[in-house]
Amino acid sequence: MDDDTTGTPRTPLRVGLIGYGLAGSVFHAPLVAATDGLVLDTVVTANPERQQQALAEHPQVRTADTADALLARAGELDLVVIASPNRTHVPLARAALEAGLPVVVDKPLAATAAEAEELAALAEARGLLLSAFQNRRWDNDFRTVRGLVADGTLGRVQRFESRFERWRPHPKGGWRESGDPAEIGGLLYDLGSHLVDQALTLFGPAVTVYAEADVRRPGAEADDDTFIALTHANGVRSHLWMSATTAQLGPRFRVLGDAAGYVKYGLDPQEAALREGLRPGGTQDAWGVEPPASWGRLGAGESPLTGGGEPVPTLPGDYPAYYAAVAEALRTGGRPPVTAAEAAAALRVLEAAKVSAAEGRTVTLKEGC
Repeated sequence: MDDDTTGTPRTPLRVGLIGYGLAGSVFHAPLVAATDGLVLDTVVTANPERQQQALAEHPQVRTADTADALLARAGELDLVVIASPNRTHVPLARAALEAGLPVVVDKPLAATAAEAEELAALAEARGLLLSAFQNRRWDNDFRTVRGLVADGTLGRVQRFESRFERWRPHPKGGWRESGDPAEIGGLLYDLGSHLVDQALTLFGPAVTVYAEADVRRPGAEADDDTFIALTHANGVRSHLWMSATTAQLGPRFRVLGDAAGYVKYGLDPQEAALREGLRPGGTQDAWGVEPPASWGRLGAGESPLTGGGEPVPTLPGDYPAYYAAVAEALRTGGRPPVTAAEAAAALRVLEAAKVSAAEGRTVTLKEGC
């Protein structure tokens, strides 16, 4: 990688990754390794099998048993990525920032907006980057929706419908499905973190929040079937579904404007590709591209299920853009691709949704979030 001003090679930025479960091994490690200007230096996991997995998948990487061991070498690193269980996000992020290291934290950044704001203040005081990993902003379908909203194709958007629905009738267990509040489990904070972030990115602050959260599966402890309705300050209404109990899946997006609507089924292909071991820049077909049969449809007064409307080519998904932007921000001191303030705004909505679902009422947010 060349320096922009001198033309001389620049030393890659060294990344320490804490956690090598699903988030660390499937998302963060491959994306860091594929990013020009970044190098995966160390993976932290106490699990011997995961250490061996990391070494097999990234032969030049070092491993460490604890975050303390990693942070003891803070001077050898340029960035720490936290992909460990949700309950550890805040203490590990704080420790990394106090060690003088920029930090990326897998969503959710924290359990509460107040905690996120405290981390943001610490990062600002230290002059360090702090960013939440919201890869779903670079989903192919969301990039397409964002373009349609921005160029006015839909007219004035009135309602935005977004779903992450699954059919998983039997709980898997583990911390993500734990009913212990300290674990920050359940779909509201898992899939809801993405859905709310996307809605706020598209339409700005929310002023009211209504939610329904249920625990439906036998043996389940945390919410597994949840709905959120937002009213944005600009008048758009967002209806967001997240569920593990959906026997028939709805459209991923339905966006309704006063000129046209857009409907899209199916999921961005990047997660499936990463799970299969494919990597950006590899020998497979163009990264994040889906076939025409999967494109959404645009129209008015027609049903896409019967061929109504016009197909809209889906923009390629681009998860690599997140870490490319992180690398650029570290080099230039610029704005990260997702800020801690944006993460805090989404957390205020999630907190309001918890209150709404528990108390059966609509929650008004102060000055919008």
